[in-house]
Amino acid sequence: MNEEDNPGLTKTAWFAVVLLMPVALLNYLDRQMMASMQSSVIASIPDFAEADNPQAMWGFMLGQFKWVYAGFSLLGGIVADRFSRRWTVAISLLVWSMITWWTGQVTSYQELLWARSLMGVSEAFYIPAALALIVELHAEGTRSRAVGMHQMAIYLGVIAGGFGGYIASNPDLGWRWAFVASGIVGMTYAVPLPWLLGRSMASHSRKSSADAETNEREPGLPPAVRDGGWSRTLLGNPSFVLLVLYFTLPAMAAWIVRDWMPAILKKEFGIGEGQAGVSATLYWQLAAIAGALFGGWMADRWMQVSHRGRIYTSAIGVGLIVPAIFGVGNATSLMMAIGFLILFGIGWGLFDGNNMPILSQIVPSAYRATGYGVMNFVSISCGGLADWGFGMLRDAKVPLNRSFGVFALLAVVSIGLVLLIRPKPEGNENTAERAS
Repeated sequence: MNEEDNPGLTKTAWFAVVLLMPVALLNYLDRQMMASMQSSVIASIPDFAEADNPQAMWGFMLGQFKWVYAGFSLLGGIVADRFSRRWTVAISLLVWSMITWWTGQVTSYQELLWARSLMGVSEAFYIPAALALIVELHAEGTRSRAVGMHQMAIYLGVIAGGFGGYIASNPDLGWRWAFVASGIVGMTYAVPLPWLLGRSMASHSRKSSADAETNEREPGLPPAVRDGGWSRTLLGNPSFVLLVLYFTLPAMAAWIVRDWMPAILKKEFGIGEGQAGVSATLYWQLAAIAGALFGGWMADRWMQVSHRGRIYTSAIGVGLIVPAIFGVGNATSLMMAIGFLILFGIGWGLFDGNNMPILSQIVPSAYRATGYGVMNFVSISCGGLADWGFGMLRDAKVPLNRSFGVFALLAVVSIGLVLLIRPKPEGNENTAERAS
């Protein structure tokens, strides 16, 4: 019996998503604040003013965060699958909140690099554990909607971070205050979180066990997990390799939009840092929320008639991303740029909310956090290269339409890749397995 047949299972499964949403919001809040406050951060650190290539330095800093984040995502997934997903989430939140607080104290470029690198280590453990936990608690009937709801909190974090430019330009607050305050909020929430998640998981496990004795498994991990068999299981799966590539190519464009769009709009259209930050985040993230919620509903409904429903929904999303990227690169006014960003957001929501659900169709449950860690490793490593390279292109005065055109073509390729994936039909699964 799945959660749709049991209101008690449904309630506890959704409560876990609600508990994770503030963590997801904070996870992306600090990232977007850094992008929105670029001018203020650069102005307050003398190393940038003394350099001949400040944009390339900024791009390298963004890239280093991603390379560290990518490398530790793989470890984060393995830790979550081998030990405890809820404790992985809680400890990750506590550590990155401490580092967020410290980021508000840095005074040199090297300290900023260290802060962002350590942030990458701590944040890398969150997403694989959280998404694996969600798909374990939600069966096929609600899985895409649950992941979409979680991703909605990420978009809200980006929106909140987009207002960072106004905070940075406020003489009574400033960019340092924003990082200090965010760190304190995160550290406070990290204290009760493992207990709250533990109660939710235990309640779900009891209800699940009462409904189906087959939900009980012997304690401990499968031998393949203990023996490192994840590499054979994942890398030997052609559909998983295709999903990794599909996950990576559109995400390269998304990182440029997140990390560089405030600075691009500020320069191209002569607007202030605060307006640029909001224009670059608010509208497309609201569109992404709508896309994620609609895409979750659409995919769950489509799965009732075809086990490729999630793949088709995601492919439609990337199909919207392609013209949006071309349009942003060729926009001649701020309103035109915002319009194409809204189209990008709708497509991104359809794409982003279905990656983990697609993974759950091609990878056994014991490897899902590890699998998502591998996906993050490849995707964000390439995203770091994209950030660094884009910074060098900006210093070299390369036209935006050429740079964005390359990313649009990569997204086109990804559509063909996802359609080659061969998912297995979803069935009733042990929804509480390894959740706690």
